[in-house]
Amino acid sequence: MPTPSMEDYIEQIYLLIDQKGYARASDIAERLSVHPSSVTKMVKKLDEKDYLHYEKYRGLVLTDKGNKIGKRLVYRHELLEQFLELIGVEESNVYEEVEGIEHHLSWDSIFRIGDLVEYFQEDPDRLKQLEAIQSRNNNKE
Repeated sequence: MPTPSMEDYIEQIYLLIDQKGYARASDIAERLSVHPSSVTKMVKKLDEKDYLHYEKYRGLVLTDKGNKIGKRLVYRHELLEQFLELIGVEESNVYEEVEGIEHHLSWDSIFRIGDLVEYFQEDPDRLKQLEAIQSRNNNKE
């Protein structure tokens, strides 16, 4: 099981490869706001754990294991963003909130949140009811 830090790297590598076709250390460093030397250290760890294949000066490629986890991590991140937006969290706070909670929830919790998102999306009236409750509660403050 990857650590939260490893998950952040795998997620960003997965996204970069999906978007650009490749992931360079400088791109990873920029996305994670870390030094390139930190990226090199983590990439070596991820290679040792069989999440990716890394060759110095040649780049890196996610293994099947890394791809599978990367896909799940992106799903988790996008689902949590969707959930927070759905329940009315200010858009400017959503990314930071997701970053703060995503590593602290079990996959069981993630799947239950997915059920809840689906529940609200199936019937727009449910979302209107939630918004009415929020409005009523905001007026109490």
